[in-house]
Amino acid sequence: MSIDTHIDALDTAGKALLTAAAAAGTDAEVVTCPGWRVRDLLRHTTMVHRWATAFVAEGHTSYHPDGGEPDLDGDALLAYVREGHERLVVALRTAPADLECWTFLPAPSPLAFWARRQAHETTVHRADAESALPAGPGPVDPALAADGVDELLRAMHGRDKSRVRTERPALLRVRATDTGDLWDVHLSPEAPRTERDTDGTRPADCELSGPADRLYLTLWNRLPLDAVRMSGDAGLARLWRENSAITWS
Repeated sequence: MSIDTHIDALDTAGKALLTAAAAAGTDAEVVTCPGWRVRDLLRHTTMVHRWATAFVAEGHTSYHPDGGEPDLDGDALLAYVREGHERLVVALRTAPADLECWTFLPAPSPLAFWARRQAHETTVHRADAESALPAGPGPVDPALAADGVDELLRAMHGRDKSRVRTERPALLRVRATDTGDLWDVHLSPEAPRTERDTDGTRPADCELSGPADRLYLTLWNRLPLDAVRMSGDAGLARLWRENSAITWS
């Protein structure tokens, strides 16, 4: 996906997140994040947006701490989140192609990294906000969802800090039935190693399959495992559920 496509996705997801949050109210429970109310989700999201904006707009070339979560609620919090989201979108749209700044995942460029990461950060949290409404999380564009699965499997969990590990080697296959994307996640005592575009002929110990957006939200632990089709060793799917959470710290 292009940088512009990621920025467009960030823009759309942020606006949808705010719409859902306003409809639910800041005291509503976030079903997908037990223990959180909508206000907690909004405070976290705007902190991340403003933190990302600082790297893009100010060009920090080493890690720079976030500014903390705002002590706001209600309409004031919604306005603050909207402003932070808009600032991030503008910063990314106006950043030079040769932007130099700190990143934490492999990417073609720092600008490509921040556009992609914030598109998915915000899309996942859009689903969180929508989980506070009776209808629950809405669909995710299939191409965006497949891209997000790829980022999660190959980048997020390609890092040494991933806790998704097995005592003996095992293969977890993820198959998007609508986009045709396929990932083989090699599990072992080390960090996972994921291959994509495989032919799918190697026997897998467990396979998760379904539409890309269902896989996306399930692998991000926003939908239950039965939202997708599972075959093989259910223990590997549970291992993912219990150890794959990405935390801010």
